Amino acid sequence: MIRTNLFADCDVRKITDTKGCFSVLEYEQDISVNAEEAMKVYYASRMNVRKRQLAARLSNSGVVLQAGAMQIMMGNIAAATNVSDAGDLLKKFVGGKVTGETVIKPRYTGDGVILLEPTYKFIFLEDLADWNGNLVLEDGMFLGCEDTVELGVVMRTTISSAVLGGEGLFNTVLKGKGMVALESPVPREEIIVVELTDDVLRIDGSMAVAWSDTLKFTVERTTKTLVGSMASGEGFVNVYRGTGKVLIAPVDEKKVRMIKK
Repeated sequence: MIRTNLFADCDVRKITDTKGCFSVLEYEQDISVNAEEAMKVYYASRMNVRKRQLAARLSNSGVVLQAGAMQIMMGNIAAATNVSDAGDLLKKFVGGKVTGETVIKPRYTGDGVILLEPTYKFIFLEDLADWNGNLVLEDGMFLGCEDTVELGVVMRTTISSAVLGGEGLFNTVLKGKGMVALESPVPREEIIVVELTDDVLRIDGSMAVAWSDTLKFTVERTTKTLVGSMASGEGFVNVYRGTGKVLIAPVDEKKVRMIKK
């Protein structure tokens, strides 16, 4: 038997969300810093720059995690890769190359607790039932899922969406039933949620971080003519049509990374 204080709220650590087997731990204070760094860390925490960890409690069940994310395993838990043979490895290698995600995602099964490496990003827990069983992710968003979820690759419906949209030709898609953990560059409070019912959404930039696989994604001019689009200063926009849901970050993360460089 294993006992742990991991899930007990304290002055330093608390659980901010729980869905299915997953829980999100957030460290409100970093009390292990030295005197020289204390002021910087204090004000960083006040601005919501904090360490967060994903924990999974298994009870004769399993999860699939991003490669290299596991930090601690407690209990009778076995790990295995999601590769069955050489052909499957090649297929996953190609899928990883085109989506930007890691090739091999280990599967953990058994009874116990798994704690992932800490991150300063924000962790979302999503139920695929809220997405009608299908969810497309922006590169780097996947952190983990219950092993009842099927991971795959979805291709853009048009080449224009890849060449002009800045989103890439392929994305990771999650299908089936179960909980999914996402790693987001912005907190949930800043995420803009748009639900479409036979309608259209236009976004100037690659700010959508997740969307329903039922939506058709294309890239179009803002006006009917190319000259008009250039004159308006908007050019091309990402367009999502149909029925489904889109999660939008208020800033383009790719542009933010370029500015930081």
